[in-house]
Amino acid sequence: MPLLPALLVGTHLAHLAPVDLAIVVIYFAAVLGLGLYLKKRTDTGEEFFLAGRGMSAWVAGLSFLAANLGALELMGWAASAYEYGILAVHWYWIGAIPAMVFLALVMMPFYYISRTHSVPGYLRLRYGEATRSLSAVCFAGMTVLMSGINMFAMAKVMEVVLGWNLHFSIWVSSITVAIYVALGGLTSAILNEVLQFFLIWCGALVIPIVGLIEAGGWTALKQQIIHNFGASYVHAWTTLGSFRANPMGIHWTGIVFGLGFVISFGYWTTDFLVVQRVIAAKDLRAAKMAPIIGAYFKMAVPLIVILPGLIALGVLGTGAHPVHLVAESVAKTGQPTYNDVLPLMLVRYAGPGLMGLGITALIAGFMSGMAGNVSAFATVWTYDIYRPAVRKLRGLAAIEDVAPIAAAAGAAGEGVTVGSNAEASGDLPDRHYLAMGRWSTIVGVLVSVGTAYLAMQFNSIMDYVQALFSFFVAPLLGTVLLGMLWKRATKAAGFWGLLAGTCASIAMWAWARLDPAALSVVALSRYAKPMADDMYRALWSWIVCVVVTVVVSLCTAPRPVGELRGLVYGCTPLPKESEYAWWQRPLFWGILVLVILVWLNWIFR
Repeated sequence: MPLLPALLVGTHLAHLAPVDLAIVVIYFAAVLGLGLYLKKRTDTGEEFFLAGRGMSAWVAGLSFLAANLGALELMGWAASAYEYGILAVHWYWIGAIPAMVFLALVMMPFYYISRTHSVPGYLRLRYGEATRSLSAVCFAGMTVLMSGINMFAMAKVMEVVLGWNLHFSIWVSSITVAIYVALGGLTSAILNEVLQFFLIWCGALVIPIVGLIEAGGWTALKQQIIHNFGASYVHAWTTLGSFRANPMGIHWTGIVFGLGFVISFGYWTTDFLVVQRVIAAKDLRAAKMAPIIGAYFKMAVPLIVILPGLIALGVLGTGAHPVHLVAESVAKTGQPTYNDVLPLMLVRYAGPGLMGLGITALIAGFMSGMAGNVSAFATVWTYDIYRPAVRKLRGLAAIEDVAPIAAAAGAAGEGVTVGSNAEASGDLPDRHYLAMGRWSTIVGVLVSVGTAYLAMQFNSIMDYVQALFSFFVAPLLGTVLLGMLWKRATKAAGFWGLLAGTCASIAMWAWARLDPAALSVVALSRYAKPMADDMYRALWSWIVCVVVTVVVSLCTAPRPVGELRGLVYGCTPLPKESEYAWWQRPLFWGILVLVILVWLNWIFR
């Protein structure tokens, strides 16, 4: 009995009615039950780490999007929309759609044909073991840091809305994810993500629908925002001609090149968290269609994540700055933050039943993002960090996959898996790595718990996330793009370029923290704000990576063209799609989604 009072923290904003509590309990039972069911069907490394490469384009596409639809989307972007206005929509449109189409049409053939388990695995084939090791360590660190965001975000909702103890909520969510991912692997994560995708939409649509009704429609909401905070909060492009004309303190060059190219392409094409879902597709065409299917849904996501923040600007905004939230939040936390926006809006609009659905949707989103990071961490740790170390200790030579090197594999999209090569060479059996994958899942969750407390130090979790992207994702984009598109890039260049870009980004971040005046140098203006700093820092780190890679490549000997088949454009015969009608091809649907993107940006300019 003494436990229940300990789970509550002072005054809270809402109570769960019995029907709400039942919805939450049913959800947790469903995800755990699915994990238990899939354990019987997950008895090989291929099934655990890549879902047996048997997912349809629709399942892979929805999972591809749902893995990204976690705390970063739900709480982070509602908070950012409340802080920066409609400028936050760029992270969904120009900051996602072109990169998703590029992944599908340009990069996916090489990821899929190489039959690699991970993006670092591709880098080993292209650049060698040193580059793979560096990227794997960076990615493993980033995934557990990102996973901590999802834990913190879920715990924050429970604290603000229901008064639950922050630590209790973190451990409940982490234990649940550890169980169902460790049992069913990527298959469990993907199927739960598809379930969570629909739950998120059903629950999160409550806020924009009821909120627009209260505001009197979109036109009336815009007028309220303009009255409260000015017109700069409702224009996506017209205020970007000057650093001083918009609440983000950013220029259009930062949005187009820093976000639209470096951050966006870096995340959607090289972050193994999302790429892993597409690699699990059943064939190459399904793998190419999955990101495009995800892109269509991605364009609509601002309805449930950006619009609630804008509604809050109109109906909650008071005072001279949007950080002034409703009185309940001030009394509850003493120091309200932007992260409180979404839970406060949920409390405002959701009654019994709807509250349970909304809370379940938020929990589903947080656990989806957490599970995505943990499953990706387990794969990279097992195949790109642990397994090479084991092979080195056993005195075995590194395996060079023959599938990507053969021209026939490039034409047919078929090849030999890493697992089969490993066992043939005397490596440890597949069941050993399957067990390691399950244990590393649990360890990854435990480390993520620690990073959840790190996320608490940031006023907006988006500041934390964008800093991580500029450290690890931006320079990696330069390494991968040059590797795929330029056959002259050498092994040494891949390693030194990636290392230089990563170190440059971290150094610029530390410089700006130690000397605030450095922000005007990195972000090109003394009026720039932290988000602008992230965009320009990512751009500079990418440039450093590319320059160093090109210079080192020109000073070192290139690999023979015969070794680059299946890895580089111009050296690889790609599969044809002549058997499909023009309207069935990924190229057609990719062009169409880009046309819609241009239209949306024009409307909300």
